[in-house]
Amino acid sequence: MAWASWTTTGVFAGRGGARTDEGMIVTGDLTVHTTWDGREADVAVQYSGTSHWFTLAGSPVPCPSEQESRHLHQEVVEAVKAGGGATVPHHDV
Repeated sequence: MAWASWTTTGVFAGRGGARTDEGMIVTGDLTVHTTWDGREADVAVQYSGTSHWFTLAGSPVPCPSEQESRHLHQEVVEAVKAGGGATVPHHDV
C-alpha cells in the first residue's frame, strides 16, 4: 500500500485564518500536515507546539498520486498563509 505524509511548521495564518471541520477558525503560528493513503489526502492543522490536531475544512480530498498530494500540501500551506478562512482546495480528478 502506498502512502506518504508532509508536515510544514511555522505557517503563519493570514487574516481570517483557516477553517476547521470542528467549527473553528484557527489563526497565528500553525503546523500543516498532509497524509496521503494512495487514494485521498487528509489535511490537518494545529497550533505550532501543541498536540491537538484539527481537520482542515474540505478534507479529505481525492488525490490519485503521491506527486499530486505533495502539490496539494503546498497549495494548502499557501492558502493558510493567505487566510480568509482557508480550506482544502478541490480539483477535478
